[in-house]
Parts: sequence; structure tokens; C-alpha cells
Amino acid sequence: MTPALFLDDITCTFVSKDDRSQRYTAVANTTLAIAPGEFVSVVGPTGCGKSTLLNVSAGLLQPSSGNVKIFGESLNGINARAGYMFQAEALMPWRSALHNVIAGLQYRGMDEAQAQELGKQWLARVGLKGFEDRYPHQLSGGMRKRVALAQTLVMDPDIILMDEPFSALDIQTRQLMENEVLELWNAKKKAVLFITHDLDEAIAMSDRVVVLSAGPATHPIGEFVIDLPRPRDVAEIRTHPRFVELHQQIWSVLRDEVLKGYQQQKTAT
Repeated sequence: MTPALFLDDITCTFVSKDDRSQRYTAVANTTLAIAPGEFVSVVGPTGCGKSTLLNVSAGLLQPSSGNVKIFGESLNGINARAGYMFQAEALMPWRSALHNVIAGLQYRGMDEAQAQELGKQWLARVGLKGFEDRYPHQLSGGMRKRVALAQTLVMDPDIILMDEPFSALDIQTRQLMENEVLELWNAKKKAVLFITHDLDEAIAMSDRVVVLSAGPATHPIGEFVIDLPRPRDVAEIRTHPRFVELHQQIWSVLRDEVLKGYQQQKTAT
């Protein structure tokens, strides 16, 4: 099967604007394939380059070397087949929830009535029916995340890129959002690349978990198939014996890298 997203031997090196002799390699020789309909999470220490891989996948960042292929075609420029849900809020404060959701559809030139109908449908699917006219400052943090989710999915992307989208939420709201994402993903089975610091979240949601090394020059050092039954409730699945076993296996690989990353941060400060 042709991968939906294929990162082929990707290296990303950044050069200082002030001193071109100063270089920092965030990602080195990284290969990662995600099949259509597969949910893959990437975990690793803080600052190891996880978001860099997302930006490369979205076409927002050109790798220094290597190739990105989308359903077998080389990516040149922005990845039009991907939707990107950022860690930070990307809602426009002057737009209502509905008009935030349909902004991308309007940009594509969709008929206004059709765009609004689709926007209302997606707000209802994420549990925000009746909140169409609310502005971001009138919504809770969890509600704003639901708007952002609808904003991403209304575009019907073939690939969904998510950069720690729920890290700022309280644990109860976070678990509700995680289950919401799993339910919506299960309905259409899009390819998902999910970045998270939370190993429990990665295991509970994914088909596969990829572990990255500490930076610089991060690269995959472990890959684990998550053979837990679906559909899943992210709270209940944590008590499954296989979940505990997988957590121990993955943490045994991840632990040393987290410690390395922590020591590097201490040295830097």
C-alpha cells in the first residue's frame, strides 16, 4: 500500500543568520511512513524536533535533505491534502465560532451558504451546536479546542497533523477531546500524525507509537505496534493489562532519552 505520508531520510539543519558557521541539526536521517487510515503518534523529549517533522509534513518547512511524498507524489510547497491542528490556538478573535470553522472553505471559494451549512454540521459533530455565534473569548478552553478541531476537519483532509493539541487542557476535558478525536477518526479513517509528550495519550489513541531520540539530530529509535482493541475509551483502556505492558516497553526506550534531554536543558540554562 502506498503510504499517505512518507518522510524519506529527512534531515533538517538550521543556519544562524548572524554567523553562518553556526549550524543546528534538529532532525537527522529520519524515515517514517504512515499508511492511509493509520493513527501514528510520535513521542520524544522536549525540544527533540517533533514539531519540525510536522512542519516538514505540512510543507511549511523544506528539509535540508531527503524527500517527502504524499500518496506517492513528491511534495513541493504546501501540503494541500493535510489539515494541521496547532498546539497554540489559531482562532481569529474577531470571527465567530462558525466563521472560524469555515475560514478555509471561504478561502477555497466555496459558496457561502454551502460553507455555513458544512460549518454548522461540524460544530454539531464536536458538540457545539448552538454556539455558532459565540466568539473565542466567550468560549472555554475546551470549547475553543473543539472549534479548532472542526476548523481542521471541515476541510476533509486526507492527512491530519496534530501538534500536542490538548496539552493545555485539564485532564477531564483532555480525555473528552481525545475520545472525540478517536470517534471522528474512526468514522472516516484518515491518516493521522499526532505529536505528544504524553506517553499514556500516545498509547491510548494510536495504532503505532514512534519514539524519537533526544536532540540534536533526533531520529527514530523505537517503533511499537499498539495492538489494543478498538473502539477505545482513553480512560478505560489505561487499565487494560496490555496497555500496562506496552507502557513499560516504550518507557524503557524513552526514559533515557528524556533524561538526556533534561540534562541538555539544564546545561543550556
